[in-house]
Amino acid sequence: MITAIIQARVSSKRLPNKVFAELNGKPLIWHVVDRVRRSKKIEKTVLAIPDSSMDDVLEQWANNNDVEVFRGSEQDVLSRYFQAALFSGASMIARITADDPFKDPEIIDKVIDLCIEDNLDFACNNNPPSFPEGLDVEIYPMSALERAEKEDIDPFSREHLMYFYKYPEKFKQSNFSYSEDISFLRWTIDYPPDLEMARVVYEHLYSEDGIFLVIRGEDCY
Repeated sequence: MITAIIQARVSSKRLPNKVFAELNGKPLIWHVVDRVRRSKKIEKTVLAIPDSSMDDVLEQWANNNDVEVFRGSEQDVLSRYFQAALFSGASMIARITADDPFKDPEIIDKVIDLCIEDNLDFACNNNPPSFPEGLDVEIYPMSALERAEKEDIDPFSREHLMYFYKYPEKFKQSNFSYSEDISFLRWTIDYPPDLEMARVVYEHLYSEDGIFLVIRGEDCY
């Protein structure tokens, strides 16, 4: 089963509680989940959140919105992902971050196809980066995630899931690229100006009837 695991927490240091920041009347986390669910390849979506009491509100939101939840370590994100993958019965995992309101389901599907067709241990679209920050997606089969969980002993690497990037020789991997390098663009939300930009875009492009896409698929390869 191909499972999207969305990592989220309310205790962001730069912009606390941003997962509940409003975009066109709905919280940011709602839009991220909605856009991921538009993928034609993703079969299940799980919200992976810390087991701290501060994040109880996220679990309550997920329960109210028919989103599966797994709770695990706040700092050891690799462990949280691995345990969430076991919990969901995943055979392949799409790593999704919850501060990206422009996640593109077509790009997610293309990276999944790359991973499957080339029988990869790791596929991504940010190594080297060419897409705007905020469209990142990482795909790996359960076997590769399990290997990283067993081998990675660096706390910083485990917190940021860096093992696949640190040891490319250990994993068969490939990158999905855009036709030009526009990675200098910020389409993620870390600071108040990022949120204001997203609100302006959503005000002009968001529709209840579907999601807007801002990257041309024919320019990806």
